[in-house]
Amino acid sequence: MKVNVQSVNFNADQKLIDFIQRKLDKLENYYDKIIYADVYLKVQNTSDKANKITEILLSIPGGDVMVKKTCKKFEECVDECVATMQRQLIKRKEKMSTHA
Repeated sequence: MKVNVQSVNFNADQKLIDFIQRKLDKLENYYDKIIYADVYLKVQNTSDKANKITEILLSIPGGDVMVKKTCKKFEECVDECVATMQRQLIKRKEKMSTHA
């Protein structure tokens, strides 16, 4: 799967990009028709410690799946996003198998 990582107002290091790639590759175990993933990493200028925003958009046949999380670290955000997407993809796969 092709993963596009865009970091807004900062440069993401290679370790973070590799981490995101590994996590998103695991989603293909649950749904094998994923076309690509767009990942947006942003840092909010607030006094709150949880100021890292991660948005992941998965392009799959039949409509895209979008998840947005705010956490203290990008790794934590990616973990939460992937867990949420995993549940959504399993639901979508179950719906497709009942209709087929």
